[in-house]
Amino acid sequence: MPLPSSNHPRSQWPGSRLGRALSLSLLTALLPGTALLQGCAAVVVAGIATGAAVVHDRRSSATVLADETIEIQAMHLQHEHPDIAAASNISIDSYNYVVLLTGQARDRGVSDRFAGLVANLPKVKTVVNEVVVGPNADLTQSSNDIYLASRCKLALTAVKIPDFDPLRVQVVVSAGTAYLMGMVSREEADAAVEEVRYVPGIVQVVKLFEYTTPDPA
Repeated sequence: MPLPSSNHPRSQWPGSRLGRALSLSLLTALLPGTALLQGCAAVVVAGIATGAAVVHDRRSSATVLADETIEIQAMHLQHEHPDIAAASNISIDSYNYVVLLTGQARDRGVSDRFAGLVANLPKVKTVVNEVVVGPNADLTQSSNDIYLASRCKLALTAVKIPDFDPLRVQVVVSAGTAYLMGMVSREEADAAVEEVRYVPGIVQVVKLFEYTTPDPA
């Protein structure tokens, strides 16, 4: 039986996982103070991660760079607010200035407060707060989510729509829920969901796409 999908109407305010957390620790050591938040340093650091992605992306190179910078700035906010960091395990992913928050928090107030801080970052259009209330995921759960995300990305290679590029779909998995982001046509979106929903271990698919085709009349 196919698993449910959703356009996800849950909270919309107006991370990156272990690798990004380790990267942030290194960046913080190398670029102290506000260098992560402003100036050329943040641009140079974020730019390292954008090169290969831009070739396949429908975002401009400037937007890809901006999204990387938003993620770094949001992670820096966690370091600036140790009370939030101590009471949560929040991951940040940004696509075309839309920020997705996943993970866990001690209570809804903690995640809402962090979402509000992220919403005030430069260029952020909206924050989708998918943080759940509960204990932090352990290493086994986090590793499983990373594995499921890789399985989802592999599943996207089975989409047979002409000119479809699976690298244009950003996949985030949290507690078995797959969040799909990207700039795609409605046909591409439906085909992507159809492949991902059958990946073993995925319990729900949430579409956070931006569509390149207009709504049907």
